[in-house]
Amino acid sequence: MGQSTPIGSKTVLVVEDEALLRFDIVDFFEERGWRVFEAGNSEEAIAILDRHGEIRVVLTDVQMPGDMDGLKLAHYVRERFPPTLLFVVSDQAPVTREALPARATFLPKPFDLHRVLRQIDRSEVHVPRT
Repeated sequence: MGQSTPIGSKTVLVVEDEALLRFDIVDFFEERGWRVFEAGNSEEAIAILDRHGEIRVVLTDVQMPGDMDGLKLAHYVRERFPPTLLFVVSDQAPVTREALPARATFLPKPFDLHRVLRQIDRSEVHVPRT
């Protein structure tokens, strides 16, 4: 499945098993005009990604229930949907640069969603559009 929607599309998938935190992140993006999809685990996230090729940003927590943690999900997204902007977050020990997929950003919890938006804006300027 290819991605034909321009990278500049304001569509994000939030993958977070802590419901209250996920709701806060979803509200933040929706209040700024983003289309937001949400998942509580990697399996839900993959199903959403497979149905919605317009998703351009994935923000995932590392610690999640199920067979695939957020780091493995980030690698899956990078392989299957290469142009997607990836943010990997955790309140545990930092994820090393070597453990992250290419062009992914690690953010320790708590993180500043305004900073995330600035990083998205900067990244979109440097990504070639198809």
